[in-house]
Amino acid sequence: MEPDQPALFLLGLSHHTAPLAVREKLALDKDRAAALAARLQQTPGVGEFALLNTCNRVEIYGVSRGPGSLAALRASLAETTGCAPADLEPVLQLRQNHDVISHLFSVASGLDSQIVGETEILGQVKGAYEAALAKQWTGPVLNRVFQKTFQAAKHIRTHTAIGEGQISVASVAVDLAGKIFGDLAPVNILVVGAGDIGLKAVQAFQSRGAKAITVASRTLSKAEEAAASAGGWAASLAELPEVLAAADIVASSTSAPGLVLTRELVATAMKRRAARPLFLVDLALPRDIDPDAAGLPNVYLYNLDDLAKIAEGNLAQREAEVARCRTIVAERTAALWPQLAHSLNSPQK
Repeated sequence: MEPDQPALFLLGLSHHTAPLAVREKLALDKDRAAALAARLQQTPGVGEFALLNTCNRVEIYGVSRGPGSLAALRASLAETTGCAPADLEPVLQLRQNHDVISHLFSVASGLDSQIVGETEILGQVKGAYEAALAKQWTGPVLNRVFQKTFQAAKHIRTHTAIGEGQISVASVAVDLAGKIFGDLAPVNILVVGAGDIGLKAVQAFQSRGAKAITVASRTLSKAEEAAASAGGWAASLAELPEVLAAADIVASSTSAPGLVLTRELVATAMKRRAARPLFLVDLALPRDIDPDAAGLPNVYLYNLDDLAKIAEGNLAQREAEVARCRTIVAERTAALWPQLAHSLNSPQK
């Protein structure tokens, strides 16, 4: 419903509203994110905005000061992603005013993450705000919202144990590998991608005793740097057929727009492995590994949604911490909203 007066709003989607296959289609690469931002700047009635774009969410935070602005934003999101409005509408969520603050506090604190308690999201929220601030997309309302968000997230991290254990998709993936293979010391590990998640995967494998770690990346120098930290080996993506055939566990997280490990590539590697099983973990979105590879004999494939289900089993142990975090979020939201409500309804200079 369109607000008939100035409002703080959130329009977007996440793993709560959209399954992996849909999030994959709606993922914003650098060009699409820039195109959406350009359209947001031109949308009448939108006075401030920031765009949060991660593998599990695409969210527009902003201030609406005119009727029809949210409808225009929906149209912009549909056009930018190439998704029909009728298909996009079921996965979109709209929050306004008080609910936006509570939601963003929860997001930045890791409470709304697919892996509850993970810490990467705070850096992503900070990055989104810094980009919006540098380009002068934000104003007094959003600036205050984000500043209070970072304070709330820091307080929650400091005064609760919600992030205890360095929770992340990489650590969940490595824990799963450990349960399946037991001792990881004799196991051949291949990490595809040398970005932030790839580096975390290398660190997690190493911390659990893995000795034979190969890192493959489009940029060989990045692969060499990541591999050196673990005393491993580096490879280019062109060498994937060789290193894949030798691997027992593969964790892939690149920013490639298409598949990196196709079914054909995996099938070829399996022919060179006799009866040895291959454990594949796709940490990327859009996905790196062809879902059809799971149909090959002795191939076991897990994606982000699979890891989230596994992580849910550990959440019960931290329910008390989650409840404490939500109490903090509610208290800080109640304190901030009256101040913002006054700002929203103050005449604009």
